[in-house]
Amino acid sequence: MSHSKLKTQNSTLQQTLAADLEKLDSQGLKRSRRLLETPQGAHVRVDGRNYVAFCSNDYLGLASHPELIDAAREGAARYGVGAGASHLVLGHTKAHHDLEEALAGFVGLPRALLFSTGYMANVGVVTALVGRGDAVFADRLNHASLNDAALLARAELKRYAHLDLGALQRQLAASTARRKLIVTDAVFSMDGDLADVPGLLRLCQRHDAWLLLDDAHGFGVLGRGGRGTLAHFDASSPRVIYMATLGKAAGVFGAFVAGEPDLVEMLMQRARPYVYTTATPPLLAHALARSLELIEHEEWRRERLRALVEALRRRFEPKRWQLGASTTAIQPLLIGGNEEALAVSSALAGEGLLVPAIRPPTVPRGTARLRISLSAAHEVADVERLARVLANLQ
Repeated sequence: MSHSKLKTQNSTLQQTLAADLEKLDSQGLKRSRRLLETPQGAHVRVDGRNYVAFCSNDYLGLASHPELIDAAREGAARYGVGAGASHLVLGHTKAHHDLEEALAGFVGLPRALLFSTGYMANVGVVTALVGRGDAVFADRLNHASLNDAALLARAELKRYAHLDLGALQRQLAASTARRKLIVTDAVFSMDGDLADVPGLLRLCQRHDAWLLLDDAHGFGVLGRGGRGTLAHFDASSPRVIYMATLGKAAGVFGAFVAGEPDLVEMLMQRARPYVYTTATPPLLAHALARSLELIEHEEWRRERLRALVEALRRRFEPKRWQLGASTTAIQPLLIGGNEEALAVSSALAGEGLLVPAIRPPTVPRGTARLRISLSAAHEVADVERLARVLANLQ
């Protein structure tokens, strides 16, 4: 093939990309990145300007905690920086092993397995446990990783209306699948509401199904000692497959899956995102062991978070917009249109307040919103300031 023909083909491909990007821009869906110049926190410097940030999942304010920084330094001195290999080759250190045991004990399940990210954990669980001839039942507002996992597993994917256990019951009753797996966020990442975990477990028992509970936004925040959504509902079952992330309330990085011993052993043998990837740096596991102690013993962080949620909902009364019915650190302010959501977010930034505009496909079309994320690192004065500015923008 001639050089000119190759150049023409390449030019055509580039033109299609440019057209796709232009379409995203015209629909108010093109995203951009900000440059964070300070440690993660409630008060940050971004792109050369100081802000109060309401856009982090650092719910307990641990991401830059001095004790975690010291623990990371200690872990680096003891184990080095990189793991150097997958867990099943030679990358599984004593730091990883100790953390897995601590996490299992913390959430009250027999065994835990570390993953690099929550996305990888969800993909690993679903693809290891179900496939052709099986069925996955998913809440319509689940995180993208759960939907992608079901598609990769090639199982039949059945989605039910958000929190509609009646619809889920009918789908389960009609299913002839060999294996049934219900997958759901525990705390929904864009709405801040909770799954009905006891109700889901009753359906699992009735229809012989597993429940994969993605507690990315509940772990560390809900339940006694921050033990998560299962503890919040005082729920337990051998049918539970519990996943939580360690880069949000825990302030570091990674994820884990906990459950029955045979389940975790099967994941260790067959979960491809676990088997075929280098282990996370052991210094992070060493730091996370300290994070677990802070989560359990510093109840004041969860108390402050609850107080901040109450302060926001008390001080701000939406008129044009709708504040979602959430009691968690995730407070969604539904705007509707993409352009208006972007405009409100930009106006807040002009006042020194960072609140992200969330648009499709992350949320359903017509439900663009501001996702207000609260942290124990915030002060009540920060929340009151946000409420005043929002009230003036309505």
